Amino acid sequence: MPRIATPDLATLPAASAPILDAVNKSLGVIPNLYRVAGLSPAVLQGMTGLGGALGKSLDVKTRERIALVTAQVNGCDYCLSAHSYLATNLAKLSAEEIAAARIGKSADARANAAVAFAKAVAEARGQVSDADLAAVRLAGFSDAQILEIVAVVVENFFTNFVNNVARTEIDFPVVAAAA
Repeated sequence: MPRIATPDLATLPAASAPILDAVNKSLGVIPNLYRVAGLSPAVLQGMTGLGGALGKSLDVKTRERIALVTAQVNGCDYCLSAHSYLATNLAKLSAEEIAAARIGKSADARANAAVAFAKAVAEARGQVSDADLAAVRLAGFSDAQILEIVAVVVENFFTNFVNNVARTEIDFPVVAAAA
């Protein structure tokens, strides 16, 4: 049961309206996460601004793999559900790749390095080992790309935490975090 109710669009602060309009134009719908975040225009702007900036760096498959492993680490059922849907329908990842991403793995060597590093960042709260950093570099990721992986993990921590605190009503096919 939600701890912060999903608001009707008409009840949200006026400053959230243009941001939510942009979300609707981009996605064709306004997911409950954005409605809840819209209670605070500052939170909504921060969330969409970071997501928009990072949407131009790493490819969508990599971003979705990172979102999946981060949601799994944080036990966020809303984000696991949303990103399983997006991984299938937007990133075109197979069910096997989605399951692997949730545990920080991929059949693709480069993708495996990225998602394993993202898992290490999430689990260690950024205190990764020298070996973790060496492995992602060995896979061909530049320092800029490594920082982008970290930023995508942080972006997903933000949405995971919002959804875990709010217990946002899931408006995607439901996927539960593994114990």
